[in-house]
Amino acid sequence: MGGGIAQAAAQHGHEVVLEDVNKEYAMAGLAKIAERLEKRVREGKIKSGEKEEILSNIKTSGSLEDCCDADLIIEAATEREDIKIEIFKKLDTACSKEMVFATNTSSLSITRLAQAVGRPERFVGMHFMNPAYVMKLVEIIRGLRTSQETVDMISAMAEKMGKTCVVVNDSPGFVISRVILTMINDAIQCLHEGIATREGIDTIMKLGANHPMGPFELADLMGLDICLEILKILHVELGENYRPSPLLGQMVAAGKLGRKSGEGFYDYR
Repeated sequence: MGGGIAQAAAQHGHEVVLEDVNKEYAMAGLAKIAERLEKRVREGKIKSGEKEEILSNIKTSGSLEDCCDADLIIEAATEREDIKIEIFKKLDTACSKEMVFATNTSSLSITRLAQAVGRPERFVGMHFMNPAYVMKLVEIIRGLRTSQETVDMISAMAEKMGKTCVVVNDSPGFVISRVILTMINDAIQCLHEGIATREGIDTIMKLGANHPMGPFELADLMGLDICLEILKILHVELGENYRPSPLLGQMVAAGKLGRKSGEGFYDYR
């Protein structure tokens, strides 16, 4: 996701520092961006010169301090509150008080995460859809103490990245994760109960609800481990209606995480 966000920004002329836990990981992320852009060159969608210009906008780093001269920091670490809080505590110490922080999260409380920094009014949720370099939507989440100035600044930045923004208030799962994960979880439970096959359920939702992807195809794209983590949060915050299907837990325990592992509800190997 971090690489996708970096690509989306660089494609629209922004200079980006792509930082990871070490520079090798960041360079691997840049290599994936180059691979995606090269594919677009082969397909005739962009010219080779455009590819090189986009890549020239991205620098890699293995140090958080290298991000502190930016106008905006977008954190896109794994969906764990403790990890994100640790990152923001370090950034809060290293960065100027004018820095705006955005977190890319599918379900974690923006209000709670903002308590890790001494400027909660300059802290906001910026939920990109996957893949971030293609999908148009950014869900902007206002924490309890997020200022309107911050919301306006982030909305303008996202629009400069070619995105359509919808501002929502802080709530478990916000809107899209809450709605989509409910559908995915119900679909998995239908499969678990033997009501229909995965292919049948996907076809029903594509042809019956006019969805571009079925719930199993979408879950595999998102990552089944991510789906499970979001549902666990929704279950704790919102109650029994959001309890993850046992089948989803079994899939994750077996290492079947979707496209990224080569196998999920479908086989991608």
